[in-house]
Amino acid sequence: TSPGPAVPPVESLRRMLPPDHLWPPDEYWNYHAGSGRFTTITIFSDALAARYGAPTGLEDFAEKSQLMTYESERAMFEAYTRNRYTAGGVIQWMLNNAWPSLIWHLYDYYLRPAGGYFGTKKACEPVHAMYSYDDGTIAVTNGADTAARVALHVRLLDLASATRFALDTALTVPADSSLRVLAVPKLEDLSPTYFLDLRLLDARGGPVSTNLYWLSTTPDQMDFARSTGFVTPVRSYADFTGLRTLPAAEVQDAVRFTRDGADEVAHVRLTNTASTLAFFVRLQVMSEPGDEEILPVRWGDNYVSLLPGESREVAAHYRPRGTKRELVVSGWNVHRTERR
Repeated sequence: TSPGPAVPPVESLRRMLPPDHLWPPDEYWNYHAGSGRFTTITIFSDALAARYGAPTGLEDFAEKSQLMTYESERAMFEAYTRNRYTAGGVIQWMLNNAWPSLIWHLYDYYLRPAGGYFGTKKACEPVHAMYSYDDGTIAVTNGADTAARVALHVRLLDLASATRFALDTALTVPADSSLRVLAVPKLEDLSPTYFLDLRLLDARGGPVSTNLYWLSTTPDQMDFARSTGFVTPVRSYADFTGLRTLPAAEVQDAVRFTRDGADEVAHVRLTNTASTLAFFVRLQVMSEPGDEEILPVRWGDNYVSLLPGESREVAAHYRPRGTKRELVVSGWNVHRTERR
C-alpha cells in the first residue's frame, strides 16, 4: 500500500519537467505518473487543494505535497506499529523509482529524500510516541527487546501557538509492545487547525521521540463502504487552510562541518527565537561551485517543527563535493537563509 502519488520537492520537478510545462500540471506531468488507473495524480492534487488550499504555483504545490506525503506515510507506518500483532505486516509501494516519477517513492530518482521519507523515518523510531487518527488516542510503541522507561510530554497548541492542554507523565513501556496512554481531549473554541506535540524523554531528559501533528476540528471523513483496491473515497476533507495564516517565525541556525571517514558531516543547531511555532523547517546542504544540493544525503531528521524558544540539533552525512558548503534553511513560515 501507499498514498500513491509522491510529488518530489521543487528542485526535482524542475529537473524532470520542461520549463514551459512546469505549471500548471499537464500531460507532461502525466507522462511521469503511471498507466491505467495511475495515469494522473488528480486524486492527490484534488485532496491537497481541498485540505490545504488551492496551490498558487509550482513552489506552493511542491511544499504542500511534502506536508501531505509526510502525514500520509507517517500514519500508514504508525498504524502498523501500533497494531503489529493484529496486522500481519505492511509493504510500502515502493522505495524508489528507476526514472523521474510523481508516484511510488520515498526518495526520488535523483536520490533526494522528501516529506514521505522523513514521515516514514519518524514513524519507524524504535521507541515512538504517536497519535491515533482512528480514535484520537495517544500511544507509545516500543520495538526493542527491553522495557523503555520514559517521560511523556503532551501539548495541544492552537494556531497562535498558545498551549490549550498539557500533560506530563512517567511511563514504563514493555518490550515489543504498544501502550495506549490517553485520549486527546476535545476542547471548545479551538482553532479549526491546531497542533499536537508529543515528546518522549529518557531518564536523563534526553530526547527519545519528538513528533508533531497538525490536526483539524473537521477531520477527513472516509467512505469506507465504497473502498476499492485502488482508493477509498472521501466524503469531506480536513481543513488545514489555517496553516497559511501562521505568523512568521525566526529560526537561528549554526552549522559546523566535520569528517567521518570518507563522509563529511554537517552538524546543525536550530533555535526558534519567535513566540510562534516554526513549522516544517527544511534543511539542505549545498555545494559550491554549482549551488546544488549534495545528494545522496542521510539526515537524522528533516522537515522539523520547533516550539517557541526550542532548540534542536540534527546532522547530515554525505560524500563531500566541491570546494565549499552552504546550509540552506527554509520552512512553511520561515524565511530562507543560507550559511557557509
